Amino acid sequence: MKSKKLSFGRCLKELMKFVKPYRLRLSVALLMVVVSNLTYALNPMTEGRITTQLTADAKDILKGVPGAHVHFEVLYRIMGILMMLYIIKTISQLLTSFLLTDAIQQTMHDIRNALQKKIQRLPVRYFDERAYGDILSTVTNDVDTLGNALQQTLTRVFSAVLTFFFAISMMLYVNVWMTLTALIIIPLSILVTKIFVGRSQKLFDLQQKTVGELNGTITELYGGFNEILLFNKQEDSIRKFQDVNNRMADSAFRAQFMSSLISPFVSLITYLTIGGVAVMGCFFAISGTITVGELQAFIRYIWQINDPLSQVSQLSAQVQAAFSAMGRIFQLLSEEEEDFDGIPVNPETVKGQVSFRHVQFGYGEDLLMHDVNFRAEPGQMIAIVGPTGAGKTTLMNLLLRFYDVNGGSIKIDGTDIRDMKREDLRKLFSLVLQDTWLFSGSIYDNIRYGRLNARKDEVIDAAKMANVHHYIRTLSHGYDSPVNEEANNISQGEKQLLTIARAILKDPKILILDEATSSVDTRLERRLQEAMHTVMEGRTSFVIAHRLSTIRSADLILVVEHGDIMEQGTHEELLAKKGVYEKLYNSQFAHQETGSIKE
Repeated sequence: MKSKKLSFGRCLKELMKFVKPYRLRLSVALLMVVVSNLTYALNPMTEGRITTQLTADAKDILKGVPGAHVHFEVLYRIMGILMMLYIIKTISQLLTSFLLTDAIQQTMHDIRNALQKKIQRLPVRYFDERAYGDILSTVTNDVDTLGNALQQTLTRVFSAVLTFFFAISMMLYVNVWMTLTALIIIPLSILVTKIFVGRSQKLFDLQQKTVGELNGTITELYGGFNEILLFNKQEDSIRKFQDVNNRMADSAFRAQFMSSLISPFVSLITYLTIGGVAVMGCFFAISGTITVGELQAFIRYIWQINDPLSQVSQLSAQVQAAFSAMGRIFQLLSEEEEDFDGIPVNPETVKGQVSFRHVQFGYGEDLLMHDVNFRAEPGQMIAIVGPTGAGKTTLMNLLLRFYDVNGGSIKIDGTDIRDMKREDLRKLFSLVLQDTWLFSGSIYDNIRYGRLNARKDEVIDAAKMANVHHYIRTLSHGYDSPVNEEANNISQGEKQLLTIARAILKDPKILILDEATSSVDTRLERRLQEAMHTVMEGRTSFVIAHRLSTIRSADLILVVEHGDIMEQGTHEELLAKKGVYEKLYNSQFAHQETGSIKE
């Protein structure tokens, strides 16, 4: 179910929470912006005084006034003041850059940490409904887009506002009527900006969404690169990528082009206004209402008004992209988390009794499980069999609270798992999946992932029980041998054995093996079964298996079909019922016999 898009005001409020710890640095940086813009506003008037002084001196000299000359001492004094203004402006800009960069980068650092923590607390359902590449795009591209926009636009926008007001104040000081004429720039520029921003914002939203799709497509294609080569689907992959890439290019072009139209239109308005004000100013200067230097300064102030409007138009693309990125970031941060509260559970006191009572569950509105009931006593081996897609793994996902039941209850030692702390609940389990997962690091680190305080001899014992110790010793660096980022420098079978060793080392109260032996050959499987029987002694174990020969000794076999348990009992009891299990069993062995005859 898609979450409702957050409003801009809500996003801005959430952003302020991350900015708050660095508000002192940010405040000082903005104070330096005020100082910088104040000196910037005083510069044209100070420069105009030089022009006015030179004009007055030139008039006196041309008129032949006795003792007339260029008053260099006045000019030097004005130039000294001008130099001080330049120095103060430069220093304030340097301080602004340093403090602002520090505050913004620290804020982005905190946002990335918050996103990472949030992802760890999101329910599995969230990841089932979204592409990994889209989530990755939020954590990387969107945070970078927001950070770059804040870095490059915050001071420039704030500076633009200050420049605007300082310039108008100085213009009013020079001449009110000229100022009122010049201010026609503002409503016309706002109108132009509003028209183009309104049309381009939707395009920027589409652009950011397409970036997420592009990342998702890249993740999918490179994740299945070997399969693409195997089935000669390179051309299909190229076409799929090109389709998303073309839509990305199209949306980016339309967004950027629409946004870029603001600047030339604002500049046109400014040029026309300057022309009109210059003519008016000349008449005022001739009549002596203003000086030549004030007219010069006034023209400069018009450009200072144009600068904020021009900057806003130039930054509009970046600002709008940042708004879209900010929306995606805080949308993720606002997602509903898993509930980690509950009754603390001490693993040492747990016996391992598991019961499903009238459990109902569905991934959507339709129920997959209607009335699931069974009971596993401490130390029992429970086998779960059934066709692909029957709901075998879903049973274990419910037991681990990756999903919560729609109805009924699941209890461990008589306590409803919904009342337990999720963290404590999951400490009771070791899970070995058909799809192995190893991280970049050494083999030793991968085995002790479930119990980081394990000793080296305990890691070795776990590897021996999983029948992977001999393989590790054949490697050049033994237990210190590296596993690369994709873990493709180790065979699939050996990876499976390493994950089983990891599960053994954790020493769980309840063990779950989801097709754990599917990736090993028959010889290794036989040795592994012996090791697993040793491991399963004294603990409750759930084994999901397609090979029915491996679960004959199970204390209880659950036959799952269409999400519900159709039959349950021991191997002999189920065969005697001559129901679903007998058909599965006979069809599997008939298939094996047929296969051996063909060979």
